[in-house]
Amino acid sequence: MRSIRGITLIELLVVIVIVGILATIAVPMYTGYMARARRADAKTSLEQLRAAQEMRRAEYGQYSTSLAALQTSWGAPATTVGDYRITLAATATTFTGTATPNTARQTADGALTIDHNGTKLPADKWLK
Repeated sequence: MRSIRGITLIELLVVIVIVGILATIAVPMYTGYMARARRADAKTSLEQLRAAQEMRRAEYGQYSTSLAALQTSWGAPATTVGDYRITLAATATTFTGTATPNTARQTADGALTIDHNGTKLPADKWLK
């Protein structure tokens, strides 16, 4: 008599456990990677904002207090970039650009800032 070969229930359960273990390792790593990728969009936008402010200061001798004016004439980033909202607080001699998360998936990451001196806060988020 010929026996029918197949997988046993034990073999199937072992495979399911292995897949589960791999998923518990891979999903958090992927989530962290995606948060860093979205943060990179915000960092790039803040650097563009700083560059636009410096170009304006080089030409007019002072920073712009209007993000809209920088967007139309100096190539500043849009007000919303990916999962972040870009804001500008400025006087003629100083400015601070802030990227604030505007989606639930990025809120835990916190806000990023850059100022007229090039100070980037929080420093640990700018390094990654």
